[in-house]
Amino acid sequence: MDNKPENQGKTWFWRWFLDNQLVSGLLILSLLLINLILFSQTSYLFNPLKDFISAIGVPVACGAVIYYLVKPIYDYLLNKKVPKGIAILLVMVGVIVIFIMIITSLVPIIQKQLLDLVSQLPYYYQIISEQVEKFMQTGFFETIQEQFNKINTDFIQSITERLNGILNFTFSGIGSVVGIIGDIVITIMTMPVILYYLLKDGNKVIPFVTRMFPTRSQHKISVMLNEMNQQVSSYIRGQITVAICVGFTYIIGYTLIGLPYGVTIGMIAGLLTIIPYLGSIIGLTPALIIGFVTNPTLALHVFLVFVIEQLIESRVLQPLILGSSLKMHPVTILIILLAAGKMFGLVGLLIAVPVYAVVKVFITHFFAWYKEYSGLYYNDKVEEVQIEE
Repeated sequence: MDNKPENQGKTWFWRWFLDNQLVSGLLILSLLLINLILFSQTSYLFNPLKDFISAIGVPVACGAVIYYLVKPIYDYLLNKKVPKGIAILLVMVGVIVIFIMIITSLVPIIQKQLLDLVSQLPYYYQIISEQVEKFMQTGFFETIQEQFNKINTDFIQSITERLNGILNFTFSGIGSVVGIIGDIVITIMTMPVILYYLLKDGNKVIPFVTRMFPTRSQHKISVMLNEMNQQVSSYIRGQITVAICVGFTYIIGYTLIGLPYGVTIGMIAGLLTIIPYLGSIIGLTPALIIGFVTNPTLALHVFLVFVIEQLIESRVLQPLILGSSLKMHPVTILIILLAAGKMFGLVGLLIAVPVYAVVKVFITHFFAWYKEYSGLYYNDKVEEVQIEE
């Protein structure tokens, strides 16, 4: 018996367009693009919402990141029958102790090295300029010597203007500094409160959101939201754990080879590892420059430390910690990072991959729902049943 539904009586528009999977996909994509264009033309309507998010975004984001980091420990304590209140207290105290240890141990070293590095920047720039000028004295580069001199002059003038601007503080500049300090203080004060309530009521968020949907759809919505949560939590925990391990690897390596400001550069390189692929290259650049200016052989040692770190990261840390939970191709990640960095800067680079993971989960579940209820993929279902039989 033929299970294929009868299409007799259907118009040519139905047969060639509405019942065509490719056309349906293109139609959905076109509607999404139209919505994006309309949103870009009316973005000013969302300025109040943007201001609200920018005001609470940093404390909430920091609290959420710490929540995802400590949740396995919190769940472990609950599984060991530790009362919920005591488990929250232990986790909060642990976070505060670790934060104080980092502030008291690393911050003084980094502060000293940063001040020394800033004071040495003119010297490093002079050495690099001299080396580049010598290199460009060769016949091949004589034609672009004039352009280099112009760039060099413009750069020095720009640096001079910026230094003058820094030295000539105005009341508005002081106000900006006070505003930044105020934002930092507010973040530090509100972050523990947000973390506390996430630990206390975090498991109630998904059920609360699920109840907003019709009863028939609640199970599927719950599955989708839990998958999104799992993707984001795995990515955040994995990337930050890898970044910490990479940072310590760089600090140890740069200290052993005698790289100036090794602790600061290693820590920055570790933090930049949070940005997949691009972060490692960006973190290598200042280390290579300082190593080359100090001693060309030292630059070779820096590159050797980088190669060893990459081997450890790719062969040990990423498979062990990250695994393949996101199932994203490296080329896809690079394209997403380049686009997000261009549109949203540093914030875009930091949130691009987890946002993409969430969107990917949503599209996957939406497409599964569309296949089930649209009736346009009936042939696929019949073929799947026949294959299973």
